[in-house]
Amino acid sequence: MNDKIHVLYIDDEDNNLKSFRATLRKDFKIFTAIDADEGLKIAAEEEVHVVIADQRMPGMTGTEFFEELVKFNPDPIRILLTGYSDIASVIDAINKGEVYRFIDKPWNIEQIKNSIKNAADIYFMRRELKDKNLKLKKLHSEMNQFVYSLSHELRGPLMSISGVSKLAKMELKDPAAMEYFDMIDSATGKLDDYIYKMLDFYRSTKIDNKISEINFKEVVEQQLVAYKAKFIIDHIQLDIQINQPSPFYSDDSKIRVILNNLFSNSVQFQKGDQTDNKINLNIEVDEKFATITLSDNGIGIEEKHHLDVFNLFSRATQKNVGTGLGLYMVKEAVEQMGGKVDLYSVFGEGSTFKVVLPSMK
Repeated sequence: MNDKIHVLYIDDEDNNLKSFRATLRKDFKIFTAIDADEGLKIAAEEEVHVVIADQRMPGMTGTEFFEELVKFNPDPIRILLTGYSDIASVIDAINKGEVYRFIDKPWNIEQIKNSIKNAADIYFMRRELKDKNLKLKKLHSEMNQFVYSLSHELRGPLMSISGVSKLAKMELKDPAAMEYFDMIDSATGKLDDYIYKMLDFYRSTKIDNKISEINFKEVVEQQLVAYKAKFIIDHIQLDIQINQPSPFYSDDSKIRVILNNLFSNSVQFQKGDQTDNKINLNIEVDEKFATITLSDNGIGIEEKHHLDVFNLFSRATQKNVGTGLGLYMVKEAVEQMGGKVDLYSVFGEGSTFKVVLPSMK
């Protein structure tokens, strides 16, 4: 560290101030104040790294001085000089003034010099950490904006490709060419689904909760329209029960992320060789909690994978569907709203996911 450590010393005895400055001015840049008011003025105008104050001063004690200091400049590391043993003052200084350490008067020059150096180390480490946190937050925000913007921008050309493919299929007669356009439709559909996953990922993990009143019947009805447009579910028996006698407050977009991914998971992991595929959705709501239970009679999840399925990019089956994001987003959205999610599954018989969310009014 090339620059000197800036030290502010407050003491109502002028001889102590002169002695402090004369002894330590070669090692540190020293500011002195004869009372707390002058000390507060210096701390507001100058860059100070370490502040040392005598506890027993007229007008304002050292503890009271530190309490005022932290209101407008909490960064300097604070050291209190005590010339008498008073446990109440010590406790008060810790609680109100956030004091780094105490030094008994009369102070020893080597002791106070080492204390200043150690305190300054803490000051500069905190400042470096603060700077890095600000840079990290800026980078995090920019990355989120990039992902969100990119997801939107990709959908435009993707929908154009899909639209042209559908028009071409209406005019084509060659079966071989039709097969190629089917492959294009399949690829664009998978990519569009992945982009939707990215947007859901952003909503569930990166955006703060936006609280509004939730009408679960309306939410589910709207989502069902989207499901029927996206999935072929005519072969699946849907049983939906919603009991909401009380108003419920939560984040609408995160609840939709939860429902979307649980439902998508159940659709994709149905048994292909059975005729009685079922998905049951039950939502029970009271003033304090909403319990969402979704169960199916699909392929189920092996017990050894129960703890892993909520991890990022984790897959509990070799079946080549899904992105490994769905259940991770469910867990993240649930936890951000202060809820919990549980899995009950028997391999070969089906799975049940139970989500409990607190009302966030």
